[in-house]
Amino acid sequence: MLTGGELAALIAVVVWAVLVAFLCVALVRLTRLLTEATKVVSEFGKRTAPLLDDVAATVERTNVSLERVEEITANVATTTEDVSSMTALTRSVVTGPLVKIASFSYGVRRVLGQRRALAVIRTRRRREGA
Repeated sequence: MLTGGELAALIAVVVWAVLVAFLCVALVRLTRLLTEATKVVSEFGKRTAPLLDDVAATVERTNVSLERVEEITANVATTTEDVSSMTALTRSVVTGPLVKIASFSYGVRRVLGQRRALAVIRTRRRREGA
């Protein structure tokens, strides 16, 4: 039979053995976790470089497109100024003669209207005097 001290030592040894086994299992799992994390980080690093290259290429293409848009905007602004100048020139060239023609036609209509009125008055006078 075991004495009290031997029994206490046996229980302590069993507890330490269980604790060591638990720690070994935990360390093995931690090692696997670290290995997988290393693989993920490595793959992420491998995938990041091409992704960054794609992003840089996209930004470059976007800059080229923005330069084109800026060019187009400048051309539209120039065209707008040209159209405005042409409109002003056309207005000044066409408006003057049109105003003169309209004034002349108004004068002619008025004179013709007055002649008709005079002709009607003369006709009435002739009828009354006859």
